[in-house]
Amino acid sequence: MKRREFSLSTASAVAASALTLPLAMNAQAQARAFKEGKDFIKLKKPVATDAPAGKVEVIEFFWYSCPHCNAFEPAFEAWVKSAPANLSIHRVPVAFNASFVPQQKLYFALEAMNLLPKLHTTVFRAVHVERKPLNKDEQIFEWIGQQGVDVAKFKEAYNSFNTANLLRKAAQLQESYQVEGVPSMGVGGKYYTDGTMAGNMQSVLQVVEYLSTLKA
Repeated sequence: MKRREFSLSTASAVAASALTLPLAMNAQAQARAFKEGKDFIKLKKPVATDAPAGKVEVIEFFWYSCPHCNAFEPAFEAWVKSAPANLSIHRVPVAFNASFVPQQKLYFALEAMNLLPKLHTTVFRAVHVERKPLNKDEQIFEWIGQQGVDVAKFKEAYNSFNTANLLRKAAQLQESYQVEGVPSMGVGGKYYTDGTMAGNMQSVLQVVEYLSTLKA
């Protein structure tokens, strides 16, 4: 469920392009190619970031049940591994209505238990390949148990005060970046882009790299 449809090539094409197309472009070429109001927007009110000194925060807004996010994930993961060293990259699960919240909590609980490296892509596969909805608490708990995770400890993280705080922060970031759909990207607390604006998600990653070089 998205607020608008994004242009996105097939998963195989995106993944292949991430591995074969150079993302880095010289600054002059980027300046000609990417235009404010067309390829990205500059936020009217800057958003506070958590990036360490000298780093530019990059956020991928996503939803586990979004087919476009699922298709984009391999390319995004490959890009993260080779992205410029000055980028501090992380994901934020969105909620356009209350039905999204269980999957937000799933993500934050996995993060708290250091299980994202093991299970993040497995969640996408469960939803989009195995057709498990994973959009209700009990469905998630049952699935987590099947992954060999201690369900009691997972429930503790899932329902924790920390997760509640992260849900509030995610909602604030989603509103502040004016997120219209997923997948989409926020850069440096100042800029927002998505596949509709940039044309496709491969271009989004190029736009993100360009925006990370801007000083103002």
